[in-house]
Amino acid sequence: MSSAGKQLFSKEQASARREGWQRYLSSLRYALYIIFHPFDGFWDMVHEKRGSVAAATTCLVLFLITYVLRLMCTNFQFISAPLQYINIYEQMGSFLFPFLIICVANWAASTLFDGKGHFRDIYMAMCYSLVPYILIQLPMILISHVISFDEAAYYSVLASVSVVWCVFLIFVGLMEVHDYSPGKTLLFMFMTVFGALVILFLILVFFSLLSDALGYFVSLYREIAFRLY
Repeated sequence: MSSAGKQLFSKEQASARREGWQRYLSSLRYALYIIFHPFDGFWDMVHEKRGSVAAATTCLVLFLITYVLRLMCTNFQFISAPLQYINIYEQMGSFLFPFLIICVANWAASTLFDGKGHFRDIYMAMCYSLVPYILIQLPMILISHVISFDEAAYYSVLASVSVVWCVFLIFVGLMEVHDYSPGKTLLFMFMTVFGALVILFLILVFFSLLSDALGYFVSLYREIAFRLY
């Protein structure tokens, strides 16, 4: 390839990277539009392709970081968490694992309820719905160090608002993704929780059987090794 061709190829690569970065930032900013205009926001996310998996994953990562920081950095007057026993990875996994199971259960249940959403759409809607928690809980970590215990009611109200807002966005997001009515969405969410419990039960049974099988082969190997040597 000539030097001119290499320069043209490198320019095309730089242009493609720049466009990809701009799309990523645009889809990340779109999360702010969704939380204030959930009905139009989730509809455009699915039908106008306004969101992206990368931006949704960023929201999920920021949520996990916020969740851990809330446990570790909030004033002890407002949250009692034994810092010496907190494992960051366990805390993140305690939310991430059920979150992914719920996404899978929601996608699986949508086949029974004639849902129109794909797994990608469900995942993005769930991740974007976590943004209010980030926006409210991060400042509250700092606020908890400058307010007194007598003002704990304000702290509790804001904490409740962050959770209720997220649940409301999840409800609207699933309703728009699958094109359901509110009543059918509510029933669908109960079925999703039931499906997630079934999946969790099957996973536990699988690992229990796997553990028993490994234990059997290990004991068999030890028996053979003991008899031969």
